[in-house]
Amino acid sequence: MTLPQPRTGTQRRIVGTLVGSQVLGGVGLSAGVAVGALLAEDVSGSATYAGLGGTFQVLGAALIAVPMVRLMAARGRRPGLVFGYVLAVLGALGLITAGTIRSFPLLLVSSVLFGGATASNNQARYAAVDLSPPAHRGRDLSVVVWSTTIGSVFGPNLVGPSAPVAAALGMPRLTGPFAFSLVGFVLAIVVVVVRLRPDPLLEARRLASTPVAPAVDDAAAVDPPVREARAGRPHGSVLRGLGVIRRSPTAMLGLLALALGHGVMVSVMVMTPLHMKAGHAELTIIGFVISIHILGMYAFSPLTGMAVDRFGGRAVAVAGSLILSTASLLAAASPAGSSGRLLLGLFLLGLGWSCTLVAGSTMVTSAVPADERPGVQGASDLVMGLTAGLGGAVAGVIVDRGSFHLLALVALAFAVAIGVAAGLTPLGPGAGEGAAEEAPLSDPQPV
Repeated sequence: MTLPQPRTGTQRRIVGTLVGSQVLGGVGLSAGVAVGALLAEDVSGSATYAGLGGTFQVLGAALIAVPMVRLMAARGRRPGLVFGYVLAVLGALGLITAGTIRSFPLLLVSSVLFGGATASNNQARYAAVDLSPPAHRGRDLSVVVWSTTIGSVFGPNLVGPSAPVAAALGMPRLTGPFAFSLVGFVLAIVVVVVRLRPDPLLEARRLASTPVAPAVDDAAAVDPPVREARAGRPHGSVLRGLGVIRRSPTAMLGLLALALGHGVMVSVMVMTPLHMKAGHAELTIIGFVISIHILGMYAFSPLTGMAVDRFGGRAVAVAGSLILSTASLLAAASPAGSSGRLLLGLFLLGLGWSCTLVAGSTMVTSAVPADERPGVQGASDLVMGLTAGLGGAVAGVIVDRGSFHLLALVALAFAVAIGVAAGLTPLGPGAGEGAAEEAPLSDPQPV
């Protein structure tokens, strides 16, 4: 048996840089997300369309992932991450303008561009594992996910302080948080451009082409139906990535956990501010509840990553299903306005999402050969985003025609489906079933 290889100084530096960009990007993203539904309702004049702001952000993240992964496959992670943040800067400017001139079409277009920050944050977790030894993949990925905690918990609490800033700049009150978004995204761009060197994806390719034998044969780590693609040229085709996922039971389970977990979380989260506003909760309290939700999303992800490395992706996906189910039940039983029940439900909603995200991402990455990963990762983020976008759009209709409680019960059904799928899917060896069974993938490890 070969002992797991330690991380190198280069890998630690790359993870540290990604942590920094995630903190700044998280501030920018969550500051805007906290008031996205309220701004959409204010500009459109109807609660029916309130969910469309968040929905278009999610759709933007999904659609932007397509050109982003092609750019990454051709030129590396750094240009791709910068591309997403630049679009988010344009989106934040557009949202401020839309709120000022009260243009709902401009708000939707700008929301799509604002989703570029989510696309960059999502792809950063994959950049963290480009050079990771197999035994550390879950942990490295989860550390980058965790780092978003700092910015994302802080961001929603800027809703209150943003009011005087908006007044000083002559902006509507609900657009104030997007001024903080601008600053966060610009600083994230600077960190990525200056510090993300060497580019982790390009470095992984260089090492893969170096005539150094891997410590052990990793053929067992890749599902048999996709092994024949091992020697192909690296690519960023999302369509090809979807084909690779379909041939791998492990990757399919990972994709399902990602998509349904994200859909459940987004659909309930984007409607929570309206549910609270209906009970006359103040903006400051709404921002606090969203920040606690985001705390659940990110703060415990290192523990989630360690659990994936130790117990496997399937087990953590089942745990995520149970937590999301509990969160949905609590949300369904919460009265309008602010309540301890809703606060706990939103926290657990974030924690369950963390389990499905880390477990699903690790299974998707570990189940396919290195040359297929950019396309597969882009495809998984596209499906994840489209599912959440659809969930967010339908959520607004369900709340308008029914209630927030009905929405939470619908989310409960999809949360349960994740656990059922995890229990029924046959997984091969090395497919995220715990570190003891997982062998390294085909790219040689840095020495």
